[in-house]
Amino acid sequence: MYTDDHSDNLVWNDLTPDGSGWVRGIMDYWPGNSHNTNIANLTNPNYAKLAPYTQSPGIYRCPGDRSTVTIGGRRMARVRSLSMSQAMNSRDDWLSYITKAKYTVFRKGSDLNRMGASQAYVFIDEHPDSVNYGDFAVSMNDGAAAGSIHIIDYPASNHGSSGALSFADGHAEIHRWMDPRTVKQVLLKPMTLVVQSPGNVDMRYMSDHASVRLTD
Repeated sequence: MYTDDHSDNLVWNDLTPDGSGWVRGIMDYWPGNSHNTNIANLTNPNYAKLAPYTQSPGIYRCPGDRSTVTIGGRRMARVRSLSMSQAMNSRDDWLSYITKAKYTVFRKGSDLNRMGASQAYVFIDEHPDSVNYGDFAVSMNDGAAAGSIHIIDYPASNHGSSGALSFADGHAEIHRWMDPRTVKQVLLKPMTLVVQSPGNVDMRYMSDHASVRLTD
């Protein structure tokens, strides 16, 4: 719907604390960070560009996400567990990290034809201790040696070592993570990101469904 109303342009996937994108804000566990609990970051169309299309802020948080932030001695639920693929109209920070090749960052709906809309994930539930910016980062590893594979951001595994993803053609999947290094206990504190994970088949899967190499 957004692309239909905006000349086929995908919504901007912003990576700043106070910019305008599909949502606004950076999540963490710091009590002084209002982004953790501010629903306006999801519902105010001045800076949450999908707000007119989504209406309900509850869709941005997986029911299986039990993470909270403690403010003034009171535990409060955080507002977002959902992140958008960094390949979807965002700044290209991590796609080339392993292979040094160039990959498609989808700017328009028509760009998805390069990969196939049913293959490209858009939204993913991110691990509560990993979620920060509105994007989910994947380092592409197509053709790379198994030993070079990294986990950049961690997917959620709230559903029996599985997590939810939705794709550009509108379908959604619950995907079971196969490598135990992908499935992390929730500790309610920021976790170490950008971790080498040799041979991780889950990161092969994420790479296969994030983007495709640019060709001349």
